Amino acid sequence: MRLLGSLLLCLCIPAALAAEANAPKLDVGKGGECVKDTQWMRKNHMHMLKHQRNETVRKGVRVEAEAFKACVECHASTSDNSVTAREDSFCVGCHRYAAVKIDCFECHASKRKEALAKKETK
Repeated sequence: MRLLGSLLLCLCIPAALAAEANAPKLDVGKGGECVKDTQWMRKNHMHMLKHQRNETVRKGVRVEAEAFKACVECHASTSDNSVTAREDSFCVGCHRYAAVKIDCFECHASKRKEALAKKETK
C-alpha cells in the first residue's frame, strides 16, 4: 500500500510542476489583495461573478468590493488600462490558457474607469 502511495505521489508531483511551469505569465495590473485568496478565485471567480450579477440585476444589491468593475480597476494593465488588450492581459491570458470563451466584455467595459473617462473627453 505504501509503495502504491509513493508511486502515485511521484507521478503527481511532476505533473503539478509541469502545469505550473506552463501556466501563463499574466500582467496582473495593480494586483494586491483580492476579495478572496488566489486559489479560490482561480477555481470559483465565475460563480462569484454570476452570483453577484444575480444579486445586482434581480435584487438591486450592490457590493462594491465584489463588483465586476472592481476586478477591472485592480487587474487592468498599468500600461494600457485593459484586461483584454493583449495576449498577457489578465482575463485574456487565463481564459486562453483554460480554453474558455470570455463573454463578459460583450456588455462590460474592459478598461479602467480613468481610461474610459480620457477616451470620452477626446
